[in-house]
Amino acid sequence: MANAVLVVRIKGQADCPYWASTTMDLLKLEKKYRAVILPAKDNLLGMLKKVQHYVSWVDLDADLAKELIDKKARKAGYKKVTPEDLKELGYASSAELAAALAEGKTMLSKLKPLKPWFALAPPRHGFKRSTKKLYGQKGILGRNKELGTIVRNMI
Repeated sequence: MANAVLVVRIKGQADCPYWASTTMDLLKLEKKYRAVILPAKDNLLGMLKKVQHYVSWVDLDADLAKELIDKKARKAGYKKVTPEDLKELGYASSAELAAALAEGKTMLSKLKPLKPWFALAPPRHGFKRSTKKLYGQKGILGRNKELGTIVRNMI
């Protein structure tokens, strides 16, 4: 099992019950197409199972984490993250930070000037499967093995 997961909110705020929106707020997924990197722990996986009809997740690899950090990481004022910012945090490069995130050693919410989420765009050429069904039912929700390619289309 992987040490970290990438979670993306697929559905918006409309008609979302209180318990699901509260859980997604705790996961820092307030808006549609927000992504977060979280360590894979039992309590987190329970939260994901609870809101699986609104989010999609996949085990994180370092390559995807590096792409997200390079292209979509933001700091206060919604400014891009520079190599100097990474050095202040104690990381030599974005690859080193991506490796630490993928291994579950750190979280974006603990790295203070950085935003704890990534704001993604809708995927280019759309979703190839239904956004209303779980992955096992020919949809994209829940644990999704193909989410890495979808996220690359959303960057």
